[in-house]
Amino acid sequence: MIVNLVMLEAKPECVEEMKAICTYNHENSVKEEGNVRFDVLQNADDPCKFTLYEVFENKEAIEFHKNTEHYKKWAEAMEHILAAPRYKISNTEVAFTK
Repeated sequence: MIVNLVMLEAKPECVEEMKAICTYNHENSVKEEGNVRFDVLQNADDPCKFTLYEVFENKEAIEFHKNTEHYKKWAEAMEHILAAPRYKISNTEVAFTK
């Protein structure tokens, strides 16, 4: 299992657009073979900050995800939505609930 935390910060004027495009990405990602979980979280203290909590079975599932149309649409939208570069924290499970 590979668990990625993708950290995002939207420009204040793009918060609603961030929610919409991340929801679109979520709705399609959860249908992918090899996707275990895909959550979109908004920071309770700073509404411009978001975390994507992504769980994939393996590296092949991540590569498949990065080649989907919904991911490409999301990534393209990030070019004008983000206030700062996105970054990813990649993890493997130790104790994990499916």
